[in-house]
Amino acid sequence: MSVELEDRGKALENEYFRRKEKELIEKLKAKLEAEDTKDLDLECPKCDGTLIETTYEDILIDVCRSCSGVWLDPGELAQIVAKEEGGSWLKRFFE
Repeated sequence: MSVELEDRGKALENEYFRRKEKELIEKLKAKLEAEDTKDLDLECPKCDGTLIETTYEDILIDVCRSCSGVWLDPGELAQIVAKEEGGSWLKRFFE
């Protein structure tokens, strides 16, 4: 009879910890989802200000609110140079 009580106690204990682990996993998943949906503000490499995305000739570029620095992602400079018409100094510089 005591063996049955010990087995029952272990089963209840296992069920309790299984339920607590499930609750913890659900809380962690909710926290991760909340962090993923949070808007990520980029910091300016020069002055640690906040970068905002601005459109320049249909190309998204990052501009610092504090120092007005312009930061380009990979390939954006090539897109700007490709759009330049005629003999602009920027196009001549990269050719």
